Amino acid sequence: MVGIITYGVYIPRYRIKVEEIAKVWGANAADISGGLGVFEKSVPDLDEDAATIAVEAARNALLRRTINPQEIGAVYVGSESHPYAVKPTACTVGEAIGATPNMTAADYEFACKAGTAAIQTCMGLVKSKMITYGLAIGSDVSQGAPSDALEYTAAAGGAAFLIGRDDPIATIHHTCSFTTDTPDFWRREGQDYPRHGGRFTGEPGYFKHVEGASRLLFEQTGKSPKDFTYAVFHQPNAKFPQKVAKTLGFTPEKIKPGLVVPRLGNTYSGASPIGLAATLDIAEPGDTIFVCSFGSGAGGDAFDIEVTDAIKSDKFRRSAAPSVEDLMKNPIYLDYARYAVHKGKIVMQL
Repeated sequence: MVGIITYGVYIPRYRIKVEEIAKVWGANAADISGGLGVFEKSVPDLDEDAATIAVEAARNALLRRTINPQEIGAVYVGSESHPYAVKPTACTVGEAIGATPNMTAADYEFACKAGTAAIQTCMGLVKSKMITYGLAIGSDVSQGAPSDALEYTAAAGGAAFLIGRDDPIATIHHTCSFTTDTPDFWRREGQDYPRHGGRFTGEPGYFKHVEGASRLLFEQTGKSPKDFTYAVFHQPNAKFPQKVAKTLGFTPEKIKPGLVVPRLGNTYSGASPIGLAATLDIAEPGDTIFVCSFGSGAGGDAFDIEVTDAIKSDKFRRSAAPSVEDLMKNPIYLDYARYAVHKGKIVMQL
């Protein structure tokens, strides 16, 4: 029984409202918010990046359950915004949490599904008994060029999941992936901001791959939407996950706990992992959770997860670390000028 031993999330407190961005570029805020279903997004502090977010998420995970970090045999960090082109974020995380140096570590990059790809890798290593625990993280300080459509949603945040066999709080029964060479979104080496294929982002990008991975999992497991209590989909905006959920047969109530994008924005590699964490924050033993991530380029990872009695046991302390809802509270709002400084679009001269 391989599954989630513990989990943790980190979201910066800073926010900017979509209407503030729209005001600067002369856009209609109501049209943008209504079209995307996003009203504000998180912004990293001046000293925060994908590495610091990953470390905080991992530390929050370890607060919830007493685990010897020396037993963590793998650390994988998925991100589109690793602080170094050559210098692994995973090594920084492993050192910061006191993991053994006798571990495998690597940075993953598959657009917004790099975090779920890391979960799959840890599952394989744990199931083969090569390692006791594997730490999988999705963390991003997402990029969006000034005035580009991405700027309205590209946010910051991350989630960490410790994968193991020792009384998991949620068993991962099955996972599968659906992948094609679909260049709907890309960023070349040396470029500061990604580019996207506009209308191709939805179809054949997002919808083809999320539906493909989802239907493949249903086929391989013999299950359907009625067999799941909750569902979490990658959320680049609020409209896409709601549309694909309806197409597949999930009710709005099933995706509601994990649909955090209206107040958070798109945290890229952290998006579906944070949605899963928000669902685990309220889940009860016996609840079943369907998850499907999406990464441009393009692919989707689907998961069949079942919450166990361990989530209510003395071993696991859900309240020992902040919930996703806790991290969404008491935001500090920025105007566009301060936001531009935080995002490095304007460089301060000291």
